[in-house]
This record gives sequence, structure tokens and C-alpha cells, in this order.
Amino acid sequence: MSTSLGITPTPDDGVRLSGTRVWDESARPTAPRPDPGRRYTPRERANGRHLVDVHDHLRAELTRLRDLAGQVAAGTLDAGAARSHINTMTMRRHDWTLGAYCESYCRMVTMHHSMEDAMVFPHLRRVEPALAPVLDRLKEEHQAIHHVLERVDRALVAFVADPAGLDELRAVVDLLTDTLLSHLSYEERELVEPLARHGL
Repeated sequence: MSTSLGITPTPDDGVRLSGTRVWDESARPTAPRPDPGRRYTPRERANGRHLVDVHDHLRAELTRLRDLAGQVAAGTLDAGAARSHINTMTMRRHDWTLGAYCESYCRMVTMHHSMEDAMVFPHLRRVEPALAPVLDRLKEEHQAIHHVLERVDRALVAFVADPAGLDELRAVVDLLTDTLLSHLSYEERELVEPLARHGL
């Protein structure tokens, strides 16, 4: 049995927390529009849905990171309580602090983008060459996000050395939030349907 795609990419709400812009969103290329009458099998739909599911996990963990940073900054959560909350999260270690969580989250985002660049994008480029401008742009955005992650890392080192660095850490986490959420929405908008057609 086939059906329509039935997957809605996560929309970009346009909210930005930082005054800094890493890229020009209006310059993003778009993928060729698919045949509106195309029907998708359940397996094809699952292929497209997988990208949204992975991104939903990244978004949820980012929300949790932002919440913990906000509570620590407001003084409503002490280090022991933050450690307890963090230990219930998906990505956990025995000795976590807010700083270790930030560091682990940055590694997870980098690993996700590296896998896309090494496996998913080359596959899509081979099977649908018309996607090349979108894939090139997504790869460029991965590099830009990597530079933001390096800023988070530097702010994290400063925060670990001196808790007064929390304001800078929060500022770069805001920038990471803006760039990452914008990027994830763009990637879903452009790639969910091709992934459904071509698989991973």
C-alpha cells in the first residue's frame, strides 16, 4: 500500500536569540520540487521520517541544555541538582556537570554532521545530481556550525576556569541555538522527500 509522504519538516519559527548572524538564510538554494502525485511506501516514509527523528533528539537535548544553563545562571539550581538532572538525560556520564554536558552535546552535533557529510550527502549527490547546490550549502553550514561549536568550547573552558564566564557561555549557546535550529529546519525541508525516494 502506498500513500502520500505524510511527513512535515519542522518549520523554522524565525525566532533568533542572538544579534549575530552566521549566514544569509535568503541565499539558500532549494531542491527541485518532487512530483506532487508521487506515492510513498511505508518504508520510504520511514526513510524520510528518520531525519526528523534524529533532529528532534538534537532539538530536545538543546532545549534541556538551555534550561539547565538558565537555572544555574538564575541561581535556582545548584551544581548537585544540575548533575542529578543531567544524569537522567540520554547522553550521560557519571561525573557530568553543566560544562561536561555542553561538551558532549557539541561532540554529538559534530558527529551527526560528519556522518551526513561522509555518507548521506555523497549518496544523494550520486542518485540525484540536481540536489548538488543544496548539499553544497548544507555542507557549508556544517562548517559554520563547527566554528560556532568551537566558540562554545572556548566559552566552556572559560566557564570551567571561572563561573563568571557563564554569561559568555550563554551568549554562544544562544548563537548555537539560532544556527542549529535554522539549519535543521532547512535540511529537513530540502532532504526529507529525497531521502524518502532514495533511502540512506
